[in-house]
Amino acid sequence: MKKTFDFKVLTAIVAMLLAFGANAAMAQKKKPVIRKKTTVTKPAPKPTVKLYTVDTGSVFRVRMNGSISSKTAKAGDTFTTTVTEPIYANNGMVVIPSGSTVTGRVDTVVPAKKGGNPGQIAVSFISVKLPTGKTHAINGSLTDLNTKDAKSDNESTASGDKMKNRKIIFIGGGGAGGAVLGAAIGGGKGALIGGLIGAGAGYLGEKLTKGEEAEVKTGTEFGVYLNQAISLPKWTEPTE
Repeated sequence: MKKTFDFKVLTAIVAMLLAFGANAAMAQKKKPVIRKKTTVTKPAPKPTVKLYTVDTGSVFRVRMNGSISSKTAKAGDTFTTTVTEPIYANNGMVVIPSGSTVTGRVDTVVPAKKGGNPGQIAVSFISVKLPTGKTHAINGSLTDLNTKDAKSDNESTASGDKMKNRKIIFIGGGGAGGAVLGAAIGGGKGALIGGLIGAGAGYLGEKLTKGEEAEVKTGTEFGVYLNQAISLPKWTEPTE
């Protein structure tokens, strides 16, 4: 008896063999994917800026850019002054050039009273701005370069001998309504310790005219006493 050959089965087997051969050919032609390694470049470290210290007790010579008066000033008001001579670090390096701006703040104001004490203005200094625009915080107080408590030298620095318990203030006095430097000790009344700082101002002394306002005019020069040391980089003129 002859076996009957199933033509459909044969056809299926041939189709499977053809499909397998095609897949094998495609696998041989397919090239492997080679992935490149990604190199991460680290940023170069920033160069360290060397700082130089301006010691506690140094004095900035400054000039008023505007006017303030005990008649109109209020606590919290700010004003600006211009540094007139370079400031040197303790190694002789210039760190603050002339032309820099020192910002002051009015701490307290006592207006003049008729028949009473003259006006008084207490101030402090909070920042210095270099000609480049960079600003540094400072802790400074008002002082006078002409008194025994602030001896200036040829390098535009000064040392205070007895600044610990003394707050220097502007006090009204003189026929022209100028201001002189005085000291308020322990909250007491102002007492003269400095020379003139206002053009046309009179001496406080026994000839004090009662009831005059303390007015610090544009162009008035005085000192800013540094209460805390500051560290700054060497000053270099900016290049265009």
